[in-house]
Amino acid sequence: MKKIVLMAMMIATGLSATAQESVETTVAADVVNQYIWRGQDLGNVSLQPTLGIGYKGLSLTAWGSVGLTDSNDTKEFDLTLAYTAGGFNIGVTDYWFNAGLDPDARYFMYEAHGTNHVFEANIGYDFGLASIQWYTNFAGNDGVNKDGKRAYSSYVEASVPFKLAAVDWSATAGAVPFATDFYGTSGFAVTNLTLKATKDIKVTDSFSIPIFGQVTANPCAQKAYLVFGFTLQP
Repeated sequence: MKKIVLMAMMIATGLSATAQESVETTVAADVVNQYIWRGQDLGNVSLQPTLGIGYKGLSLTAWGSVGLTDSNDTKEFDLTLAYTAGGFNIGVTDYWFNAGLDPDARYFMYEAHGTNHVFEANIGYDFGLASIQWYTNFAGNDGVNKDGKRAYSSYVEASVPFKLAAVDWSATAGAVPFATDFYGTSGFAVTNLTLKATKDIKVTDSFSIPIFGQVTANPCAQKAYLVFGFTLQP
Protein backbone atom coordinates (compact mmCIF):
# COMPACT_ATOMS: atom_id res chain seq x y z
CA MET A 1 0.00 0.00 0.00
CA LYS A 2 2.87 2.38 0.76
CA LYS A 3 4.22 1.74 -2.74
CA ILE A 4 0.81 2.54 -4.25
CA VAL A 5 0.58 5.84 -2.39
CA LEU A 6 4.15 6.80 -3.33
CA MET A 7 3.53 5.95 -6.98
CA ALA A 8 0.38 8.07 -6.93
CA MET A 9 2.29 11.03 -5.50
CA MET A 10 4.98 10.65 -8.17
CA ILE A 11 2.36 10.51 -10.92
CA ALA A 12 0.58 13.55 -9.51
CA THR A 13 3.85 15.50 -9.29
CA GLY A 14 4.75 14.64 -12.87
CA LEU A 15 1.34 15.65 -14.16
CA SER A 16 1.50 18.94 -12.30
CA ALA A 17 4.79 19.75 -13.99
CA THR A 18 3.71 18.84 -17.55
CA ALA A 19 0.02 19.70 -17.57
CA GLN A 20 -0.53 22.21 -14.83
CA GLU A 21 -3.48 23.90 -16.53
CA SER A 22 -5.40 20.60 -16.73
CA VAL A 23 -4.89 19.51 -13.13
CA GLU A 24 -7.91 19.98 -10.87
CA THR A 25 -7.37 20.82 -7.21
CA THR A 26 -9.84 20.44 -4.35
CA VAL A 27 -9.47 22.32 -1.07
CA ALA A 28 -12.45 22.19 1.28
CA ALA A 29 -13.58 21.52 4.84
CA ASP A 30 -16.84 20.31 6.34
CA VAL A 31 -18.03 21.13 9.83
CA VAL A 32 -20.63 18.70 11.21
CA ASN A 33 -22.49 18.35 14.48
CA GLN A 34 -21.98 14.58 14.41
CA TYR A 35 -19.62 12.31 12.49
CA ILE A 36 -21.81 9.50 11.12
CA TRP A 37 -20.14 7.05 8.72
CA ARG A 38 -22.09 4.26 7.04
CA GLY A 39 -24.58 4.32 9.90
CA GLN A 40 -21.90 4.27 12.61
CA ASP A 41 -21.46 7.01 15.23
CA LEU A 42 -17.80 8.08 15.20
CA GLY A 43 -18.01 11.31 17.17
CA ASN A 44 -19.60 14.64 17.93
CA VAL A 45 -18.84 18.07 16.41
CA SER A 46 -16.02 17.51 13.91
CA LEU A 47 -13.87 19.36 11.40
CA GLN A 48 -13.31 17.35 8.20
CA PRO A 49 -10.80 18.83 5.72
CA THR A 50 -10.23 17.62 2.15
CA LEU A 51 -7.24 18.16 -0.13
CA GLY A 52 -7.16 16.53 -3.54
CA ILE A 53 -5.73 16.66 -7.05
CA GLY A 54 -7.09 15.07 -10.20
CA TYR A 55 -6.12 14.63 -13.83
CA LYS A 56 -8.07 12.89 -16.61
CA GLY A 57 -10.06 10.70 -14.22
CA LEU A 58 -7.16 9.86 -11.91
CA SER A 59 -7.27 11.44 -8.47
CA LEU A 60 -5.42 11.40 -5.18
CA THR A 61 -7.35 12.73 -2.19
CA ALA A 62 -6.49 13.27 1.46
CA TRP A 63 -9.40 13.48 3.92
CA GLY A 64 -9.42 13.81 7.67
CA SER A 65 -11.63 14.22 10.70
CA VAL A 66 -10.96 15.55 14.19
CA GLY A 67 -13.38 16.15 17.04
CA LEU A 68 -13.79 19.75 18.18
CA THR A 69 -15.61 19.21 21.49
CA ASP A 70 -14.45 15.81 22.78
CA SER A 71 -10.82 14.70 22.78
CA ASN A 72 -12.00 11.07 22.78
CA ASP A 73 -13.71 11.41 19.41
CA THR A 74 -12.30 9.64 16.37
CA LYS A 75 -9.24 11.14 14.71
CA GLU A 76 -8.90 10.00 11.13
CA PHE A 77 -6.62 10.53 8.13
CA ASP A 78 -7.42 8.84 4.82
CA LEU A 79 -5.67 8.67 1.46
CA THR A 80 -7.65 7.60 -1.60
CA LEU A 81 -6.28 6.79 -5.05
CA ALA A 82 -9.16 6.56 -7.53
CA TYR A 83 -9.91 6.40 -11.23
CA THR A 84 -13.17 7.41 -12.95
CA ALA A 85 -14.15 6.85 -16.57
CA GLY A 86 -17.69 7.81 -17.53
CA GLY A 87 -19.94 6.33 -14.87
CA PHE A 88 -17.40 3.70 -13.80
CA ASN A 89 -15.11 4.22 -10.81
CA ILE A 90 -12.58 2.18 -8.90
CA GLY A 91 -10.33 3.07 -5.99
CA VAL A 92 -8.17 2.11 -3.02
CA THR A 93 -8.32 3.87 0.36
CA ASP A 94 -5.85 3.81 3.23
CA TYR A 95 -7.82 4.68 6.38
CA TRP A 96 -5.92 5.59 9.54
CA PHE A 97 -7.69 5.88 12.90
CA ASN A 98 -6.24 6.92 16.24
CA ALA A 99 -7.76 3.77 17.77
CA GLY A 100 -6.81 0.27 16.66
CA LEU A 101 -4.14 -2.38 17.19
CA ASP A 102 -1.38 0.14 17.99
CA PRO A 103 -1.90 1.69 21.46
CA ASP A 104 0.57 4.47 20.56
CA ALA A 105 -1.50 5.42 17.48
CA ARG A 106 1.57 5.68 15.23
CA TYR A 107 0.72 6.63 11.67
CA PHE A 108 3.76 4.90 10.14
CA MET A 109 3.11 1.59 11.90
CA TYR A 110 2.12 -0.84 9.14
CA GLU A 111 2.74 -4.23 10.79
CA ALA A 112 -0.03 -6.66 9.86
CA HIS A 113 -1.07 -7.36 13.45
CA GLY A 114 -0.15 -4.02 15.00
CA THR A 115 -1.49 -1.27 12.75
CA ASN A 116 -4.33 1.21 12.99
CA HIS A 117 -4.57 1.39 9.20
CA VAL A 118 -7.41 -0.25 7.27
CA PHE A 119 -7.01 -0.79 3.53
CA GLU A 120 -10.14 -0.88 1.41
CA ALA A 121 -10.88 -1.36 -2.30
CA ASN A 122 -14.04 -0.11 -3.96
CA ILE A 123 -15.76 -0.39 -7.30
CA GLY A 124 -18.93 1.27 -8.51
CA TYR A 125 -21.01 2.73 -11.29
CA ASP A 126 -23.07 5.90 -11.58
CA PHE A 127 -26.06 5.32 -13.87
CA GLY A 128 -27.21 8.94 -13.58
CA LEU A 129 -30.56 8.18 -11.99
CA ALA A 130 -28.83 6.07 -9.33
CA SER A 131 -25.37 4.88 -8.33
CA ILE A 132 -24.05 1.77 -6.58
CA GLN A 133 -20.77 1.16 -4.75
CA TRP A 134 -19.13 -1.93 -3.26
CA TYR A 135 -16.37 -1.62 -0.64
CA THR A 136 -14.20 -4.40 0.81
CA ASN A 137 -11.39 -4.29 3.39
CA PHE A 138 -8.44 -6.34 2.15
CA ALA A 139 -5.65 -5.61 4.66
CA GLY A 140 -4.79 -3.90 7.91
CA ASN A 141 -6.99 -3.70 11.00
CA ASP A 142 -10.01 -5.42 9.51
CA GLY A 143 -12.73 -7.07 11.58
CA VAL A 144 -13.27 -10.79 12.15
CA ASN A 145 -16.21 -13.03 11.32
CA LYS A 146 -18.07 -15.53 13.52
CA ASP A 147 -15.16 -17.96 13.26
CA GLY A 148 -12.63 -15.38 14.42
CA LYS A 149 -11.02 -15.14 10.97
CA ARG A 150 -10.43 -12.06 8.83
CA ALA A 151 -13.86 -10.96 7.63
CA TYR A 152 -12.82 -9.00 4.54
CA SER A 153 -15.50 -6.66 5.82
CA SER A 154 -17.68 -5.37 3.00
CA TYR A 155 -20.29 -2.69 2.55
CA VAL A 156 -22.59 -2.06 -0.42
CA GLU A 157 -24.49 1.18 -0.97
CA ALA A 158 -27.04 2.48 -3.46
CA SER A 159 -27.85 6.18 -3.79
CA VAL A 160 -30.52 8.09 -5.71
CA PRO A 161 -30.18 11.87 -6.22
CA PHE A 162 -33.19 14.07 -6.87
CA LYS A 163 -34.28 17.70 -6.71
CA LEU A 164 -37.22 18.94 -4.66
CA ALA A 165 -38.28 22.53 -3.88
CA ALA A 166 -35.01 23.95 -5.32
CA VAL A 167 -32.98 21.74 -2.97
CA ASP A 168 -30.63 18.90 -3.92
CA TRP A 169 -31.59 15.65 -2.21
CA SER A 170 -30.19 12.13 -2.07
CA ALA A 171 -31.63 8.90 -0.68
CA THR A 172 -29.12 6.24 0.31
CA ALA A 173 -29.43 2.63 1.43
CA GLY A 174 -26.37 0.72 2.65
CA ALA A 175 -25.89 -2.83 3.90
CA VAL A 176 -23.20 -5.14 5.23
CA PRO A 177 -23.51 -8.47 3.39
CA PHE A 178 -21.49 -10.70 5.75
CA ALA A 179 -20.80 -11.05 9.48
CA THR A 180 -18.04 -8.80 10.80
CA ASP A 181 -17.31 -7.02 14.05
CA PHE A 182 -15.88 -4.14 12.00
CA TYR A 183 -19.47 -3.03 11.38
CA GLY A 184 -20.99 -4.87 14.35
CA THR A 185 -23.05 -7.32 12.29
CA SER A 186 -23.68 -11.06 12.66
CA GLY A 187 -24.75 -11.57 9.05
CA PHE A 188 -26.45 -9.58 6.32
CA ALA A 189 -27.66 -6.32 7.86
CA VAL A 190 -28.98 -2.96 6.70
CA THR A 191 -26.82 -0.41 8.52
CA ASN A 192 -27.47 2.87 6.73
CA LEU A 193 -30.68 4.52 5.55
CA THR A 194 -30.04 8.21 4.87
CA LEU A 195 -32.03 11.09 3.44
CA LYS A 196 -29.86 14.15 2.81
CA ALA A 197 -30.66 17.68 1.60
CA THR A 198 -28.11 20.26 0.39
CA LYS A 199 -28.65 23.94 -0.36
CA ASP A 200 -26.19 26.70 -1.31
CA ILE A 201 -26.50 29.85 0.78
CA LYS A 202 -25.33 32.86 -1.22
CA VAL A 203 -23.01 35.15 0.73
CA THR A 204 -21.77 37.39 -2.09
CA ASP A 205 -22.05 37.35 -5.86
CA SER A 206 -18.97 35.13 -6.04
CA PHE A 207 -19.13 33.14 -2.80
CA SER A 208 -21.70 30.77 -1.33
CA ILE A 209 -21.71 28.21 1.49
CA PRO A 210 -23.33 24.81 0.94
CA ILE A 211 -25.27 23.68 4.00
CA PHE A 212 -26.68 20.21 4.45
CA GLY A 213 -28.90 18.26 6.76
CA GLN A 214 -29.53 14.55 6.90
CA VAL A 215 -31.48 11.93 8.78
CA THR A 216 -29.64 8.62 9.14
CA ALA A 217 -31.01 5.40 10.59
CA ASN A 218 -29.09 2.23 11.37
CA PRO A 219 -31.75 -0.51 11.61
CA CYS A 220 -29.17 -3.12 12.63
CA ALA A 221 -28.03 -1.11 15.67
CA GLN A 222 -31.49 0.43 16.20
CA LYS A 223 -29.97 3.93 16.13
CA ALA A 224 -31.00 7.16 14.42
CA TYR A 225 -29.14 10.44 13.92
CA LEU A 226 -29.88 13.99 12.77
CA VAL A 227 -26.84 15.61 11.18
CA PHE A 228 -26.28 19.23 10.17
CA GLY A 229 -23.20 20.68 8.54
CA PHE A 230 -21.71 23.17 6.13
CA THR A 231 -18.84 23.20 3.65
CA LEU A 232 -16.15 25.84 3.28
CA GLN A 233 -14.55 25.89 -0.16
CA PRO A 234 -12.81 28.65 -2.14
